[in-house]
Amino acid sequence: MITLYGFGRVHRKVIGETRDLRVQWALEELGLPYRVHPLDHTGGEFDSPAYAAISPFHQAPVIDDDGVVVAETGAILLYLADKAGALPTDAAGRAAVVQWCFAALTTVEPPVAMILLIDLGGLPGGGAQRAALVAWARRGFDGLERRLDGRTWIAADDFTVADILLATVLRQIRRTALLADYPRLRAYYDRALARPAWRRTLERYAERLGVTVADIR
Repeated sequence: MITLYGFGRVHRKVIGETRDLRVQWALEELGLPYRVHPLDHTGGEFDSPAYAAISPFHQAPVIDDDGVVVAETGAILLYLADKAGALPTDAAGRAAVVQWCFAALTTVEPPVAMILLIDLGGLPGGGAQRAALVAWARRGFDGLERRLDGRTWIAADDFTVADILLATVLRQIRRTALLADYPRLRAYYDRALARPAWRRTLERYAERLGVTVADIR
């Protein structure tokens, strides 16, 4: 069985923002059996020698699939999709999923994540700095809006792990109006988060962190 090392206790203001949500969503979508090993971030458990042995940067999530240990959300999701037989079988299709996983994490996420950190008070900035990040984010959104012309999902006809990564990246700005000018992207985001597996993920995550789903929407 797959063990997901995720958050069991974390500072309240980042509950609902942690990246173990991405992996748990993939596990729910793919129907792979798993258990969660909750870690106490506030208590220093991430810095323990035992956890450092499987997490090079003292971060979560990490999975252990009967001895195969994988860190980093993009790598984890691609590993899980491959294990579940959920990647396209043709080279072009597989390449598209990999490409859009990387695009979500390396092109779209950097400014989005920094906007979230500023808004949470975890990064100094605001004013001109935030405006510059918004302009950077919009360049990515422009490309996504074009890509979604006539498409339901970002990488393939069917929902893939690339959609999990992109939707959870976009979720970081859910409390802003930054998607208002991108109707295709906004509709895409809403479609992704309407999936039953995402709703199950939220419910199980909320139970694990001792909050309600309404607290983390």
